[in-house]
Amino acid sequence: MDRYNGKVALVTGASTGIGAELAKRFAEGGFDLVLVARSRDKLERLAEEVRERFGISVRIVVKDLSDPAACGDLIREMEEAGVEVHALVNNAGIGVYGPFIGTDWEREREMIRLNMEALTRLTKAFLPGMLRRGEGKILNVASTAAFQPGPLMAVYYASKAYVLSFTEAIAEELRGTGVTVTALCPGPTRTEFGARAGFGTSKLFQRGEMDAETVAREGYRGLMSGRRVVIPGLSNRMLVGSVRFLPRGLITRIMKRIQKTREGKGGE
Repeated sequence: MDRYNGKVALVTGASTGIGAELAKRFAEGGFDLVLVARSRDKLERLAEEVRERFGISVRIVVKDLSDPAACGDLIREMEEAGVEVHALVNNAGIGVYGPFIGTDWEREREMIRLNMEALTRLTKAFLPGMLRRGEGKILNVASTAAFQPGPLMAVYYASKAYVLSFTEAIAEELRGTGVTVTALCPGPTRTEFGARAGFGTSKLFQRGEMDAETVAREGYRGLMSGRRVVIPGLSNRMLVGSVRFLPRGLITRIMKRIQKTREGKGGE
């Protein structure tokens, strides 16, 4: 594996799941880390683990990036500390489950700020330094949800469609600059995400989950090789491929059925 000693990877949503596993992959590759999340205890445990295993430097930053002020604070902290970010991982994200008419607006606004606004703001902030140095990597964590509408998680699916579209667009803008941008699009994954969003018992998750370590390894390899879109797992790639050939209305109805929970919640 290539070594990136002395270079810094900043990972948001790094305390658990895919974010924590991605942080380990960067540490394994020799990157020093800036780990950002809301849970200090989890960040400190992860930082101690990667320091011991890989001998790298780790800075933890406790921030809730759904707070509009938090991104600005994080950017200023990095500037004041003289930290140059060579790899940016926009992994932080949340979901909200249920019919749109019944979901909580404040929770959805938090999701919009975290899934889209924070990702865009951090990319805007750290991209200029990468361009000046003529090298850099940006990994935006989207989802297989990005490829079709998602009844019962309408705003979440729309947010991930934004991430995918944004990533592919700026990746093309940056062609030939030495900076690459990759969208990681996992399907259902064994993390805390499903339970927190309220759909961990949905039929979608009954169809099978990947483990976070495998998703992170595929994402890291794809990022380092400069791929624009990485979809971990053959079944996920087949699902995304099938969307291209079926009518949109049919895909939307199918997604509504498989998003229902085992208890039948989420509407007819």
